[in-house]
Amino acid sequence: MSYKITELDTLLKRFERDIEARMEQYKAKKTALLQNADTLVDFANGHAFYGIHKADGGWYYREWAPGAEKMYFMGEFNDWNPTSHPMKKLNNGNFEIFLEGEDALWNGCLIKAIVIHDGEKLERIPTYATRVVQDPDTLLWCAEVWDVYDGFQWEDEDFKGEETPLIYECHIGMAQNKYGIGTYEEFRDNTLPRIKELGYNTIQIMAIMEHPYYGSFGYQVSNFFAASSKYGTPAQLKSLINTAHKMGIRVLLDVVHSHAVKNTNEGINMFDGTEYQFFHSGGKGEHSAWGTKLFNYDKNEVIHFLLSNLKFWMDVYHFDGFRFDGVTSMIYKDHGLGSSFDCYDKYFSLNTEFDALVYLQLANELIHEINPEAVTIAEDMSGMPGMCLPIEDGGIGFDYRLAMGTPDYWIRTLKELSDEQWDVWKMWDELTGRRPEEKVIGYVESHDQALVGDKTIMFRLCDADMYWGMEVKSQNMVIDRGIALHKMIRLVTHSLSGDGYLNFMGNEFGHPEWIDFPREGNDWSYHYCRRQWHLVDDHNLRYYFLNDFDKAMIKLSKENKLLSVRPNNLWMDVDGNMLVYERAGLLFVFNFHPTWSKDGYWIPTLETGKYKVILNTDDQAFGGNNMISEDYIYEAKEVINRWQEEVTKKVPDPDNEGKFIEQKVMEEKTSVKKGFQFYSPARTAAVLKKIEEA
Repeated sequence: MSYKITELDTLLKRFERDIEARMEQYKAKKTALLQNADTLVDFANGHAFYGIHKADGGWYYREWAPGAEKMYFMGEFNDWNPTSHPMKKLNNGNFEIFLEGEDALWNGCLIKAIVIHDGEKLERIPTYATRVVQDPDTLLWCAEVWDVYDGFQWEDEDFKGEETPLIYECHIGMAQNKYGIGTYEEFRDNTLPRIKELGYNTIQIMAIMEHPYYGSFGYQVSNFFAASSKYGTPAQLKSLINTAHKMGIRVLLDVVHSHAVKNTNEGINMFDGTEYQFFHSGGKGEHSAWGTKLFNYDKNEVIHFLLSNLKFWMDVYHFDGFRFDGVTSMIYKDHGLGSSFDCYDKYFSLNTEFDALVYLQLANELIHEINPEAVTIAEDMSGMPGMCLPIEDGGIGFDYRLAMGTPDYWIRTLKELSDEQWDVWKMWDELTGRRPEEKVIGYVESHDQALVGDKTIMFRLCDADMYWGMEVKSQNMVIDRGIALHKMIRLVTHSLSGDGYLNFMGNEFGHPEWIDFPREGNDWSYHYCRRQWHLVDDHNLRYYFLNDFDKAMIKLSKENKLLSVRPNNLWMDVDGNMLVYERAGLLFVFNFHPTWSKDGYWIPTLETGKYKVILNTDDQAFGGNNMISEDYIYEAKEVINRWQEEVTKKVPDPDNEGKFIEQKVMEEKTSVKKGFQFYSPARTAAVLKKIEEA
């Protein structure tokens, strides 16, 4: 059977058998999973059966632990007696206990499971625990009974996110100005209004799934069904999401199904005493670079656990979709470490992990069955063909992939080239290159570019000058250059590099310095693990110029549905560092040259008519010099060019009647071009819009 993916990209024709084999594996796995269910939505209900649930007359606790010989349930309810409450062993490695009485357990009751494996007693946190807390004195982790299914009054029944995702990537704990860990409530009350004011319509929240080590940025998950207790209670997270929805803001979960923390006391590793319950055995189950455990995506029980996890976050917390972390690591046996992915053979080889690709197909199918409006984003640096094509077309089913090459391009440009050496042809190629009919999320920098050992774009541009040169009244050429290029880089990336856009919190106003979580090496300081909102709120500093420009850029994008169509290249002047293009009816004029201002520069247009500047980076309101007028009307007209060109023609031979000879003659040529003359100051960008016919 031939799939559309090979029609969209003919280079995939020679890999048709690989694609067909993957699709057959997907169909076979789906059939195997749905033996007792009609749909994946019916299948993915592990969270409704396993874990702790209140029932008529008491409480159930159930667990899947095929490697366990016996299991016991203990906690505050039985004074931590490890053997007084044995669990009944059922079929297929399942265990169950029923505690009579509605007050047998209560919200906040600390509990643990006891697993007997090979005669050894193992203390474990339930795999479906919905709340896990750390004792501040002993630093040990323990599960709490918490009924996350009851008691919250949602007000988002009719919520529907805007079509084009404009994403504000955020971390609850470091979203406040204070030296400490921020809370769900503080984010709801303090940070959400800032995001709404900027115009972003989607938040992508990191580090929600419980993780014992705060400094892992949430990427070493221990408890997959527990919202991190570091920031507050499940009800407070629900309130945050409910408030976001009332503001018209979609909420995505940064989901980590690519690996899990090794910890056994806190996580699911060796829950039943075996290393192969959820993960591969031996070296295949270990990520050599991350020091984490790797899921066995071929195991039906593992797929059940992970798919149930996705449904849980959508049903219980009303998340509107997911950004899948570490997709490249999942889909290649070497996890993509050191691979260049410079030819198609590397996508279809013995290194490709079909089991993981099939799991991702099933995950995308489930998510969109639950909510057809849901958004899924793949963090894949390899560029796997079909990642963002529908499953029926031979794809993996994601809605978007992150344009991960874009921030790398900007870092290379700023590190390796002087301003005069920037190449607008390469810029266009880097920012617009993507696979046919596959959507991407463009971005200049995410949290990755802000971590210790790296630098944000603003810090790369200005470095130490940011410490003393950001006052509005100060004169500093380094800061002037940084502010100008920060705006231009964001505008050209937003308007070219994708079908959606992402920004990490604080980077919109050029947040200084890097992110460094509290650790022994920095004396457990929170100085670099927060967002310094006071900087952008202080109008004596230049940060607010960048913040206001970002707000204006997002407003322009939304009002003109900028990212709903692909751009058209109109003109590139490599020597002059000029780039001109059209998108969604808007005309973009970039002069990246650091010193050469162009007066009377011819700007080509697709249509004649009158044009007006509606946004420009040199606006005084954004820290510019006001050298581009937003009042002047530019009239694009047709101009006929005439020139003479030497051509070779066949003409009658004067010496031989009836014969012809070739002869070089001068021939007049004409062409029609549309456009207008424009003053383009060095290191500025302008956006123009047609206001009426000529």
